[in-house]
Amino acid sequence: MTTSFKLTNTLNELTLFIHDRIAGYQTAARETKDAANQAYYQSLMQQSEQFVQELNGFASAAGGDDEDSTTLKGRFYRGFMDAKALVVARNEQSILDSNIYGEEWALKAYREALESDGLPPAARAAVERQYAASQQTYEQLKGLKAQG
Repeated sequence: MTTSFKLTNTLNELTLFIHDRIAGYQTAARETKDAANQAYYQSLMQQSEQFVQELNGFASAAGGDDEDSTTLKGRFYRGFMDAKALVVARNEQSILDSNIYGEEWALKAYREALESDGLPPAARAAVERQYAASQQTYEQLKGLKAQG
């Protein structure tokens, strides 16, 4: 496997999870009744969109394609949560639970990308920075849940 193929594959795989993150926060922003949480989720969507642009830039520079899709698992999970919301009313705690779960998957994807040996220094620095931001978001979400 060539280095550029491995790099674009790693970045595209991570970008799939970030697209899941965007879709999850779009749903959360739509469902929440709390204006502060809505603003927070919208800011996380914007942050994630910047993350995608950055990673797609590295993938394009290595000769790969931009990734603009979500994971199959993420689509199933969101479908399950939508179906569940039809039966059980979504409240702030359940929205936070979904977001925490999504961040756990994003963190796992970041760790896997960082374990890859094909990331050049600039891409590795970007992934590390994004991973740190995702860790911070995870802790903030857990803090919001604890307050609720």
